[in-house]
Amino acid sequence: MKYAIIGFGQIGQALARAFARSGIEVSVATTRDPESFASDAAAIGPGIITQKLADVVQADVIFLAVRFESHPDVAKTLPDWKGKIIIDVTNAYGVHPEKLGGQPSSCVVAQAFAGGRLVKGFNHLGAGVLSQDPAVQGGRRVVFLASDDDDAADEISALAERLGFSPVKLGGLMAGGLLVQARGNSWGQLIFKDLVSFD
Repeated sequence: MKYAIIGFGQIGQALARAFARSGIEVSVATTRDPESFASDAAAIGPGIITQKLADVVQADVIFLAVRFESHPDVAKTLPDWKGKIIIDVTNAYGVHPEKLGGQPSSCVVAQAFAGGRLVKGFNHLGAGVLSQDPAVQGGRRVVFLASDDDDAADEISALAERLGFSPVKLGGLMAGGLLVQARGNSWGQLIFKDLVSFD
């Protein structure tokens, strides 16, 4: 299984740190030349591999950690995303619901990535919290996941556990997904909730 992160801003780097802590190799890319952020990636860990966007989209599991407005450009990188799991880490704050056809933003992202299996996740925490070790006082920091594809949600739930988090599945995108995404100028009920699970 190959993993990739598209976007290397604060959230992308926080995700990269989670992979580095767990010793799992992950490729990272932006629309910029890989050399422009290679030193930042190397500072996180040796398993953070910088590549061109056209190369990282070959991964099996791809974290979409770009601005919401940029997702259509990323989606055009491949004509068909069949078989790939796309983890939507975007937040469409400030985007009017009418512009999204009244749908949750994740449904719009899913439509752009034709054939892909979309999971909403890892987006409800700020970068500063997401970048921290998820082991907290004997518990594990919670990440919320929502998807209309149960198998994809199960796979990302297992990955979240490998990364040290405690995944909580919220159901489909229309119900659970709305709890962890913005609607216009308001945030979902679970956004920024820093919760810890104790087994």
